[in-house]
Amino acid sequence: MSFTDPIADMLTRIRNAVLAGHAQVAMPNSKIKLEIAKILKDEGFLEGYEVVDGETEGQKVLRVKIKYVGERRQRRPVISGLERVSKPGRRIYTKKTDIPWVLSGIGVAILSTPKGVMTGARARQLGVGGEIIAKVW
Repeated sequence: MSFTDPIADMLTRIRNAVLAGHAQVAMPNSKIKLEIAKILKDEGFLEGYEVVDGETEGQKVLRVKIKYVGERRQRRPVISGLERVSKPGRRIYTKKTDIPWVLSGIGVAILSTPKGVMTGARARQLGVGGEIIAKVW
């Protein structure tokens, strides 16, 4: 299956799984999706992730486990919002001094920099700018 924007597809799948109350969601794997999943897990938005073999030979699937807080009936997802910022038709770049804060530091901006995919806070520490991939809160 061919996608125009695989990152937006990933974020939409996670958003739909959260809204439906699913425990996990699967999607086609790629290096950047794996890096984004790693950041979301490290920041506490996801319970975990794993790469498994797909239905067809040679295809890998990224399985993401959604994190919830609370007991059965009162459980709420940790992720309350996801937004794709830079899109294939309109790339959004930022300088190291203009990296956005997401909800005054509660959320996370995910950037693609020359030093790899990282959070906005990490990019500020390293003093690098880059393409703003997404915001998560």
